[in-house]
Amino acid sequence: MTTDLTQRYGAPRRWQRTTTLVLAGLVAASGLAWLASATLDFSTPDVQSELVTYEVVDDHEARARLDVTVRDGVEATCQLRAIAADHSLVGEKAFTPAPGTNEVVVRTERRADRIEKVGCTTPDQDRPR
Repeated sequence: MTTDLTQRYGAPRRWQRTTTLVLAGLVAASGLAWLASATLDFSTPDVQSELVTYEVVDDHEARARLDVTVRDGVEATCQLRAIAADHSLVGEKAFTPAPGTNEVVVRTERRADRIEKVGCTTPDQDRPR
């Protein structure tokens, strides 16, 4: 004995299928809108920096040149670290950059081997860049 499932359980109503498709489309559209917004936000940060060069001057000083791009009206903070040959931290400098090239002096407790850029942040941008 065979029975038709639509006779046993009833056929789905036409508006249920349409409603399901519309809701799925809205969820997909809002997901794509969020993805586009996040992509735009991460691709245009408020501040960016690049360590151009550094020089170890003596046992207690190192100098670095950092190029910084800051959006107008945004206050940023940048951070540099001085690292010794044994990979220990021997100096650190946090400063408020000016747009363009910044010459920074990092005082060290002993001779540094290199300067490392941690990056720059703003109140709205926690990830250093």
